[in-house]
Amino acid sequence: MQLHYLPLSIAAVLVLCALYTILRAALSPLRHIPGPFLARFTRAWYFHSIWKGKHDLDISALHRAYAKPGQYFAPIIRIAPNMYSISAPEKAVYGVSSKMPKSSWYEGWQHPSPDHWTVFTDRNIQRHAESRRVYGNLYAMSSVVSYEKYVDDCTEIFESRLREIAHQGQAVDMGHWIQCWAFDVIGDITYGKRFGFLDKGEDVAYTMRGIYRRAIYSTLVGVYAWAHPYVYPIMERIPSSGPVAYKYLIGFASSVLRERKMERAAREAQGKPAAEEKGDGEAEDFIDKMLDMQRDQKKGITDYHVIALGMSNMIAGSDTTAGSFSSTLFQLTRSPRALATLRSEISRVCEETGAEDGKLSYRVSEKMPYLQACIKEGMRLFPIAGLSLFRDVGARGADLCGEHFPAGSEVGINLRIAHFNEDVWGLDAAEFRPERWLESDGERLKLMNTYFMPFGLGSRTCIGKNISLLEMSKLLPPIVMGFDLEIMHSDRWLDTKNFWFMKAMNFDVRVRARRGNI
Repeated sequence: MQLHYLPLSIAAVLVLCALYTILRAALSPLRHIPGPFLARFTRAWYFHSIWKGKHDLDISALHRAYAKPGQYFAPIIRIAPNMYSISAPEKAVYGVSSKMPKSSWYEGWQHPSPDHWTVFTDRNIQRHAESRRVYGNLYAMSSVVSYEKYVDDCTEIFESRLREIAHQGQAVDMGHWIQCWAFDVIGDITYGKRFGFLDKGEDVAYTMRGIYRRAIYSTLVGVYAWAHPYVYPIMERIPSSGPVAYKYLIGFASSVLRERKMERAAREAQGKPAAEEKGDGEAEDFIDKMLDMQRDQKKGITDYHVIALGMSNMIAGSDTTAGSFSSTLFQLTRSPRALATLRSEISRVCEETGAEDGKLSYRVSEKMPYLQACIKEGMRLFPIAGLSLFRDVGARGADLCGEHFPAGSEVGINLRIAHFNEDVWGLDAAEFRPERWLESDGERLKLMNTYFMPFGLGSRTCIGKNISLLEMSKLLPPIVMGFDLEIMHSDRWLDTKNFWFMKAMNFDVRVRARRGNI
C-alpha cells in the first residue's frame, strides 16, 4: 500500500466504526431504556464515573433522576451499550441456581494467563462451584472458630496502640489503624504470622498502597477487559504500579509456602507428623490446612491453589473488613444513643459471662442482638463493593424487570441502590438505626434480607463472609468499651474513594481511653 493511502484507510475505518456504533444504538430493542446520552454509544461515561472514584453516587443519582412518580429508583437504566443497572436483586441474576456468569470486567482482577484464576475472579460457573466445594470447609463456621485466637492476639496489640495514641493526645486516621489491624489479622489467619502493620502503624513494604493501586488498575482496565492482556505486561515494568505490587505479594506468598513445606518435610524426616496436631478450637492457619488437603490427590490442590487462596485472603479480606468496621464505628460515634445502647448490652453480657473489658468469645458475641444489628446497619450504609455486580445474561438472553435483554447484555445492581431504597428500608433509609433489624419481622424482614447484600448473593456470595463477621464481632465490643472517639470533622458521611472496594478517607479522630482502660 502506498503511504498516501494510509490516512484515507484510517479515516474509512473510523467512519465505519462510527456508523456501526450509531446503527447499533438506533436498532437496539432496548433503545427506550433511559441513561446518559454518551452511554448509548460508548463506555466512556462508565469509565469516567469510575475514574472519579464516586460511581456509587453517580449510579444512585441516575436511578433517582429517571424514576417515575411512585418509584424511589428507576428499575432499569443504561450506563453503556448493552450494560444496564437494575434496582432489584433479581433471582435470575443472583439466585443460587443462576446460570449467569460474572461479566468480563472481573478479568481485570486476574493475571492475563488463562491458568491464573481465583474464586473471586473465576467466570467459569462449573469450575467456581468445584472450587467452593474444595475450599468451603476452610471458611465454614467450624473452621472460623479456630481462627479466633489470631483475632484476639491482634486485637490486644491494637488496644495497646490505641492507649498509646490516647496518651499522646494527637488526632489519628482511625481508618488507617483499623486497616493495619485487619491486615495483621488476615496475615495471621492465612500464614500464622502477622505482617507487622500494628507495630508502628506503618505500611509494611508498601503493601496497602500496592493493593490499593492494583484495585485502581483492575477496576479501570476491567471496563475494557480486552485490553488487559496487552496493558498488564507494560504496567508490570512501571515501579509502584498495581501489577508490580501484585507481583510482590505473589512473591511473598510463594516464599511463605516454600518455608512451610521445608518445615513440614523436616518434621517428617524426624518421624513426626508434618504439622503439629491441633485440638478442638486451637488455631491452625490456612497454609497448614491447605497443605493437609493437598495430600488428598483427588482434590487436585496444587501449589498455585495454595498461593491463590492466600492472595485472595490478603486482597479481599483486609479492605472489606476494614471498610465495614470503620463504617460501623463511625456511625456509632456519631450516634450517642445507639452507642449507649450497645455499651449497655455488652456490659450486661460481660457480667453474665464473666468476660472483662468486652473480650467476648465469638460464640457469645454472634448471639448479641444489638451488637449484630449495629454491624449489619454499618455494612448497609457502607456497602463495601462500590461497583455494580454485573452478570452476563448468556447466549439466550434473559427476561428481567419486564424487558427482554438479548445475548451480549450485562445486567447488575449496585449495592447502594439495594441498601438505600426507601421503598424497602423506609423514609429513614439513610439513617443509622440498628433498631430496624430488631423491630422488623415477617414479610418486612424478608424483604430487607433480600435487599441486604454486603457479601453478594447466591452462589457468588463472598466465601470469606464468616471470617469478616468473626473479626468485627470480636473487635467492636472491646473498642467501644475501652475508648471514646471524637471525630475531627462534622461531615455526616465518611468520604470515600470507590475503586471496587469502598475506602474511607476522612475518619480522623482523637482517642480517649475510658476509665479503667489506661
